[in-house]
Amino acid sequence: MPKKVSTARNRKHWNFKRKLTRSEPLAAVAGIRQTVGVAADHGGYELKQYLAGKLRDSGHEVFDFGDGPPKEGDDYPDFIVPLARAVAAGTVVRGIGVCGSGVGASVCANKVAGVRACLIHENFSAHQGVEDDDLNMICFGGLVVGHALAWELVQTFLAARFIGAARFSRRLAKVAELEITLTKRTP
Repeated sequence: MPKKVSTARNRKHWNFKRKLTRSEPLAAVAGIRQTVGVAADHGGYELKQYLAGKLRDSGHEVFDFGDGPPKEGDDYPDFIVPLARAVAAGTVVRGIGVCGSGVGASVCANKVAGVRACLIHENFSAHQGVEDDDLNMICFGGLVVGHALAWELVQTFLAARFIGAARFSRRLAKVAELEITLTKRTP
């Protein structure tokens, strides 16, 4: 069981630094098998393929929203938006979006109501984003993050669970209200 560590006054987070064997993925330790969607443009294709393979090897069901072999003319919204819609609809439990920097994938995914996506490059945010903000999609830069780090972050992201404390739920309700208000507003 992961050990809790205090990171701020009256606040505890899970410390996922339990010693794992090289062949023991974190998600397997937590007994988690999930339906995960992946998508990338040409800048994230290689990392997406790597992560999809690791996810399948770990027993996850993976839905690949594209792109296939990279083409310079492909655009990340063409692949990230269908993934984000699947996350919002619950067709997949979590999503992984990859573009060259990860920024475009994150911006694009967050345009879909019900998606809470973030560009992640370190472990704290990979679990804290889920625990506090119910993050349901993680984004990477295929030209920025190495394969091993991305896999570690995906495992942390998939193993984390929304805490559901009143203050977190209250904040998420405000975000949901924003999505409704902004959708109704005309440009």
